Amino acid sequence: MAAHFGRRLRKGAVTTAVAAAAVAALSASQAPDVTTTDGQERQSAADAQATPDPTAADAGATGNSPYYTDLPPLNSPTPVPSTTVGPTTGTGTASQAGIPATVLDAYQRAAAELTASKPGCNLPWQLLAAIGQVESGQARGGRVTADGTTVSPILGPVLNGVGFAHIKDTDHGAYDGDATYDRAIGPLQFIPSTWAWAGRDGNGDGKADPNNVYDAALAAGHYLCRNGWDLSIEADLKKAILSYNYSQDYLHTVRSWMEFYRRGTHEIPDGSGSLPGNRSDEHDTPMSPSVPVTPSPAPKPSKPGGTTKPSTPATPSKPGTPSTPSTPTPSPTPTPTDTVAHLEDAGTATLSARAGDTFADRISARAETSSGKPVAKVRVRFTIVGDTDAAFAGGESHATVVTDAKGVALAPALRAGEKTGDFTVRALLVGRAVTALDYRATVTARAADALTRTGDTALTCTAGGEFADRVEVKATYKGAAAGKVAATATLLASADATTANDKGPYFKDASGKPVRTLTGLETDANGLLKLPELYADDTTGTFVLRVTTTGGATLTVEVTVTAPASSTPTPSDSPSPSQSPAASESPSA
Repeated sequence: MAAHFGRRLRKGAVTTAVAAAAVAALSASQAPDVTTTDGQERQSAADAQATPDPTAADAGATGNSPYYTDLPPLNSPTPVPSTTVGPTTGTGTASQAGIPATVLDAYQRAAAELTASKPGCNLPWQLLAAIGQVESGQARGGRVTADGTTVSPILGPVLNGVGFAHIKDTDHGAYDGDATYDRAIGPLQFIPSTWAWAGRDGNGDGKADPNNVYDAALAAGHYLCRNGWDLSIEADLKKAILSYNYSQDYLHTVRSWMEFYRRGTHEIPDGSGSLPGNRSDEHDTPMSPSVPVTPSPAPKPSKPGGTTKPSTPATPSKPGTPSTPSTPTPSPTPTPTDTVAHLEDAGTATLSARAGDTFADRISARAETSSGKPVAKVRVRFTIVGDTDAAFAGGESHATVVTDAKGVALAPALRAGEKTGDFTVRALLVGRAVTALDYRATVTARAADALTRTGDTALTCTAGGEFADRVEVKATYKGAAAGKVAATATLLASADATTANDKGPYFKDASGKPVRTLTGLETDANGLLKLPELYADDTTGTFVLRVTTTGGATLTVEVTVTAPASSTPTPSDSPSPSQSPAASESPSA
């Protein structure tokens, strides 16, 4: 266990009061930019339908595992780089303000990524740093390799329900090495069931590793930015932190460190960070100082001839307090999650939608006991799996839903992306390993069921010329404009022909060569498609332009090529040979 330093803080009123005082002091005297409550509590679709507000029964990201309760100093940090080699246990402001280089880089890179992908979240890197400090002491003072992986695994206690949450194994020991119960893992202390959906690849090595600080920091950022939370709003910030570990003491401790880091921090060498020493699961209290025993004074000798006063007997020492016999630890009371034997489909219909549309049906799963009775108030995690850009409301690939009184968890609305094909939505029980329930979903291409031409000008051209008008069509689906629908244009010899003509009107490709079939066309957002210029070769006659779209819509337009008008010789002013003066004049007699 890391060396202890600093003051010892306990769960309860003292911890809360001191932590709150730290935040207040930093906010009032040193932090003019500290966020304050603005009275706005926004609730997104994901907030209302997917994940409820954090509660004590919610295991959060960490399974509500223990955390370090050490608080930062109340004075502003002095950004003086540490020259100490190896972890220290000092409580100086400068040493606590320093963050190991690789760990600091991971926090800042994760926050930058979230700024780009979820700008509305307003995630400060100092929040990640605060959680990293409270969860693992910045990866045990920065004991990480060059790629950000911890030198040795950081494991929380066994979550067997004795003093901690009761979470049976969900990863078969793959992450935490325990095939019976789960344990929080890594520098940000994710439990395996949370990492299964929240894990991210933050260092680009192709895998999501909870023991890597880059991966863990990015995962923590996405975890804190879910549900449409805006962390610049006080109410959302509190929800996000409490969802990580549900404890008011935890909230105040994290806030204290976040504001401390906001006032200034600096980079220190990896492995040289201070190690916290006080954890929230340490219930021992400092022993009271022992009271010295004052010996009874020796009896004074009696005066000669006088009456001897009996000496006062010494107060007998108090017998030692007998040790309390150990009481057997009772078995933990089964939680609703413990009673779930399996998940059943609760009547989900066929899941199919066109690209860009919302699926008409929503996924629902029912938690049941081994006897088939529904189980209420357990969490079901829905995760989108496969090569797809489909997402739940709010743009997330996962959503956690609490079952209702009938044991049913109804997933948020699912929206198809632009990628077509099949994918899977997987339902898993949070907190216990039961067989996953998979739902197959299909995204079909955007389609049109009708095509019309926007103009009515006849398409006529003389042989060897260029048609004056370009053809424009509009695609609709059930009367509404069908945008982004794939289309093909083909020039045919007649309406009965099935293959493109080899002569007659033509388009041009990028190199200027004649082509009579155009593929890869697509209607715009309003369902409109304007074809390229059309040309005619020397072949005359009536031809057909056929436009088709995904979904079967077809439009046929006649195209006519006429022969050039015959040329009329221009009368010559010069006399013809027969009319030349030499020929018409007779020689003189």
